Amino acid sequence: MTTTTTNSRAPAAVILAAGKGTRMNSDLPKVMHPAFGRPLVEWVVLACREAGVGRIVLVVGHGAEVVRAHFAGQPDIEFVVQSPQLGTGHAVDQSRPLLAAEPARELLVLCGDGPLIRASTLRALLAAHRSAAAAATLATSIIDEPTGYGRIERDAGGRFLRIVEQKDATSAQLAIREVNPSYYCFTAGDLFRTLARVDNKNANGEYYITDTFGLLRDEGRTVAVVDAVPASDVLSVNTPAQLAEVAAILESRTAAGARA
Repeated sequence: MTTTTTNSRAPAAVILAAGKGTRMNSDLPKVMHPAFGRPLVEWVVLACREAGVGRIVLVVGHGAEVVRAHFAGQPDIEFVVQSPQLGTGHAVDQSRPLLAAEPARELLVLCGDGPLIRASTLRALLAAHRSAAAAATLATSIIDEPTGYGRIERDAGGRFLRIVEQKDATSAQLAIREVNPSYYCFTAGDLFRTLARVDNKNANGEYYITDTFGLLRDEGRTVAVVDAVPASDVLSVNTPAQLAEVAAILESRTAAGARA
């Protein structure tokens, strides 16, 4: 674990970067595979910086030394280790010693294998969080093929109820096309308090960060939802074919001057 002194008034970010990525057929940590000249996780870091994030915590695990070496000497980057890997909620909770002492701080939680994230999306997420005085805010997207993504379940009035992971979804929930691309903003104190209540009673036996939204809603806390992610930005990387696809998108964006 490393620590640094950064602007406590700026948002912080936790980026999940611990996965092995077995379907990549490589010993390289998944988030370190290059896409258009940069490791996947570096695109996420750049978007955070462009959105005004002042402190970035990378949750590392498999190949941690490779990730650490790449970001060595960058004062806004800190590291925590997730071992063993017990799910996304467990991963985020590893940052508790670094971030829980600032309960009012805005905290983005993002995935290191999602390089198509834009700073403009993060700014919209932060703006929605502030406007609603929310405990938690998530960005969603509506896509034609939602297989593999968590679904956004709403009540009859269109109000957010919960995020349902694919493996835990009913046939009716699987038909939902509004999905969770894993772009989150929390008030830090609410996040860490609620993470302590998350259990692993689900199909994967893991602790999900997504469960915090339903728990907060059930408490009567404000959970804001913003449809801020274009369908074209949702793709994350799990296979070499997806890596090639996102690399082509990033190249096209850069050529058009439209990365942010």
